[in-house]
Amino acid sequence: MLTIGRLAATAGVTVRTVRHYHHIGLLPEPERDASGYRRYSAQAAVDLIRIRTLAEAGVPLARIDALLHARPAEFAAAVTEIDAALQRKIDQLAEHRRRIAELAEGERLFLPPEVVALLDRMRSLGVGEPRVRLERDAWILMQVLDPDAVPRRIRDKNAAFGDPETARLYLACDRSVDWDPHDPRLDRLIDDLEAWEIEHEGDGTPAGSAELVSSRISEASPAWRRIVETLAHRAGRRRASGPGS
Repeated sequence: MLTIGRLAATAGVTVRTVRHYHHIGLLPEPERDASGYRRYSAQAAVDLIRIRTLAEAGVPLARIDALLHARPAEFAAAVTEIDAALQRKIDQLAEHRRRIAELAEGERLFLPPEVVALLDRMRSLGVGEPRVRLERDAWILMQVLDPDAVPRRIRDKNAAFGDPETARLYLACDRSVDWDPHDPRLDRLIDDLEAWEIEHEGDGTPAGSAELVSSRISEASPAWRRIVETLAHRAGRRRASGPGS
């Protein structure tokens, strides 16, 4: 007869594990002997080894008792079912791992490859990471609010970055983020942006030069806010004056 400590050592588990199996009804707990100790038979050791083996194989504890008493055909069917459940869990964990890996790549988790390539193109042009992140967030919102417009906007953005003057102005706007709104350089930049806007009026270019700064992200910079407000004011004046004014 075995003490609980010898039983646990024989089966390769801890005494705490044995007591847990008692608590959930998986392993019967013997009565105390005349000396006040619980003594376990060799059969208890065999049962405990079988329980440990099934548990280590991934069988849920709630299923082990039925398996211990199942006939061969029932046992085989149950094992097949448990194996299928484990495979589903493995597949799910593999998908979680894939998505976690994508998290390390930032925007790849949230955006299509074409937009990610566009953001990488911005980086290669020298656009700062704060502006790239703001652009990324704008694309995430666009996917939800106006998904049909995403392919067209991707084409437009790529075309814009392919134009040297547009790319130059985009970089100039990016670098002006920390300028004082009364910096004289900002006046020259606004004039350049207005000239760009006038040049592209009516040629099918979908966005005005204010888009190069973006009214949404202008909240992040007083300089950008001044650019957007000034360009909007000048555009309104031109519309009020009419063609050819």
